[in-house]
Amino acid sequence: MVQDKEITRVQELTYELKVKDLMTTDVATVSPKDTMNELRKILRIRRISGTPVVEGNQLVGIVSIEDLIKCLADGAMDASIEEKMCKEVETLYADESLVHAVSKFNRYGFGRLPVIERDQGKLVGILTKGDIIRGLLKKLEIEYHEEEIHRYRASHIFEDIVADKTSLHFQYNIVGQDFNRAGESASGLRKTLSRLGFPPQMVRRVAIAAYEAEMNIVIFTNGGQISARVQPELIKIEASDTGPGIPDIERAMQPGFSTAPEWVQELGFGAGMGLSNIKKCADKMILTSQVGKGTELKATIYIKERGN
Repeated sequence: MVQDKEITRVQELTYELKVKDLMTTDVATVSPKDTMNELRKILRIRRISGTPVVEGNQLVGIVSIEDLIKCLADGAMDASIEEKMCKEVETLYADESLVHAVSKFNRYGFGRLPVIERDQGKLVGILTKGDIIRGLLKKLEIEYHEEEIHRYRASHIFEDIVADKTSLHFQYNIVGQDFNRAGESASGLRKTLSRLGFPPQMVRRVAIAAYEAEMNIVIFTNGGQISARVQPELIKIEASDTGPGIPDIERAMQPGFSTAPEWVQELGFGAGMGLSNIKKCADKMILTSQVGKGTELKATIYIKERGN
């Protein structure tokens, strides 16, 4: 396996886990009418470095310890939080994949992001970099102590079958624009391959490639299919749709390039890393597309080094 194609379990977990799995739900909040002096007490008692500003059930801003320090320096501790808070707030959705949250932390450099409901916009939690680290470590510890009951080596599956040619075929139907179920097919494939005993590194590469392919279908089309064909020497992922097609494949392969509409990006999807991530995970990738007819993607991941 090529070294730069290795995917760690932590990277895989960022695709598998949702923001709601790691966020803090016991959130200290303040009102716009509270003073910065009152904020100081809350930060000291709760031992936190910032808090959302809420009016009713709606998030209206966020205020941090940096804002408090400025007020202390200016002697403005009686100022209202409304005067000092940041009103343009980046948020996360509770059902958003953790990988999108990590991307936002890297992009904006914030230490915390409020979490809201996708439908009502109600504040339901807050996610910090510390929450992510603690959550991932806990998940890794649980997995380390868990014991798989029915676990077989992948090679034995094929060794026990008498046939000239053998393969396993898994197929998933993807519904376009269904963001609530987005990623479920890739997660199901990951669990299936793990239970069959395939090497964790291989499962991670397959799962991430399948996830990115699934998200492209959900975001840009009315639906399609993803299939995984497992053979003794390789796993081939195929994704097809009858969507609008890709006018410029070379440009679409550039990291960060996205044609996702603004409303989709506001939902936390369409960051423009899908195709480049698939290419990174695959040993071989073929992408064909016709404008107005659809797109077909084939990604191959070898179980053994070719020639072995």
